[in-house]
Amino acid sequence: MPKATNRRRKRGADEEDVGGGSGNKRSATSVLTSLDVNDAPRPELPLFQLNGRHGEDEEEEEEEVTGGGGGSSSALAVVAAAGSGQSPHQQRRLWVKDRSRAWWEQCSSADYPEADFRAAFRMGRSTFAMLCDALGAAVAKEDTALRAAIPVRQRVAVCVWRLATGEPLRLVSKRFGLGISTCHKLVLEVCAAIRNLLMPRFLRWPDAAAADAFKARFQAESGVPGVVGVIYTTHIPIIAPKVSVAAYFNRRHTERNHKTSYSITLQGVVGPDGAFTDVCIGWPGSMPDDQVLDRSALQQRAAAGMMAGSWVVGGASFPLTDWVLAPYAQPNLTWAQHAFNEKVAELRRVAVDAFARLKGRWACLQKRTEVKLQDLPVVLGACCVLHNICESRGEEMDPGLRCELADDETVPENPVRSDGARKARDDIAHNLLHSGLAGTKFF
Repeated sequence: MPKATNRRRKRGADEEDVGGGSGNKRSATSVLTSLDVNDAPRPELPLFQLNGRHGEDEEEEEEEVTGGGGGSSSALAVVAAAGSGQSPHQQRRLWVKDRSRAWWEQCSSADYPEADFRAAFRMGRSTFAMLCDALGAAVAKEDTALRAAIPVRQRVAVCVWRLATGEPLRLVSKRFGLGISTCHKLVLEVCAAIRNLLMPRFLRWPDAAAADAFKARFQAESGVPGVVGVIYTTHIPIIAPKVSVAAYFNRRHTERNHKTSYSITLQGVVGPDGAFTDVCIGWPGSMPDDQVLDRSALQQRAAAGMMAGSWVVGGASFPLTDWVLAPYAQPNLTWAQHAFNEKVAELRRVAVDAFARLKGRWACLQKRTEVKLQDLPVVLGACCVLHNICESRGEEMDPGLRCELADDETVPENPVRSDGARKARDDIAHNLLHSGLAGTKFF
């Protein structure tokens, strides 16, 4: 009975630490933003830091359990000397569950069909080999006297498979012949390595030359000048958190699905090639898009004057600012305003398609995951980096994997935040109509 009382007291203390229960809007997890690792001003945000403990607290390493009896069938006794200077009579016995690795050995064999490998891991062998080479130094482990280390290829494969399929760790464990907690640890380790090593290379804000190229491509496709990217926000479902529950409650998804839903946000800017140039991950699902933007590193970049002369196009859930170009939201639009909204919708489609491919490739984004809330941003960030790698290397995605997005837009409280931006938008709309680039849908 005293133990139960202590648990209740501890739980109450934790709730007090996060600011007083369900009414608190503060995030119970960390926020990951890609600009942290680039040459941009560091925002005043609760920046992501990888938790030093990767495994689940209540689980022990299944492949390293010591003990003599009670093991399940197919337990194998391994005996090894503890050191070279050790007496022959001083030996350690390690019981290791014998698991089948036939599936992984088949996939990693040279004669395994390329199409099947691509369907399993969402990328071809060459891209997978590049990924292993890039991460090898960070994820490789040394052999010990008791066992050989898990190879780098298998470590990366466990993570990629888990992200691609969203399979429960129990099934991933059986497929790769590893312990459940081992698979969980591998996923977090590889995702952290992707974030630390590959995000600065494959997910970064464009430099001046690249920004000019983006503007030229967007203007050639839509007629809207100065567009450097398109922004969109999607929601990632999560298990109901133990703290700040109301902050993560997603009312719109709950009403549509008739099932209580909780989520965190993934806000990203997409270039003309469908690759992400900025991400902000981890704010609670009840937070509207404009508030997520206000708390992002991209907003810090704009406040420092680094977005001058550039537009980021957003939907109706984003406010019109000096650097965010949003559509007209009022009723009874003029022809020029209709024409402008059409072009914004065409540009926004670039981001919607990119997010649809992101969630289609990495099915773990479509379902609630076993990953702890504080570790989830780095996993989602790794998915974005892997998306960019696949896009840059021309990895085709099976059309059947495409995910139809269901993210509802919310109208910001202050839809127009700049009179100068209002005039600039009116000028763009006027030029689109009178230059013959407006289209005819509104006639």
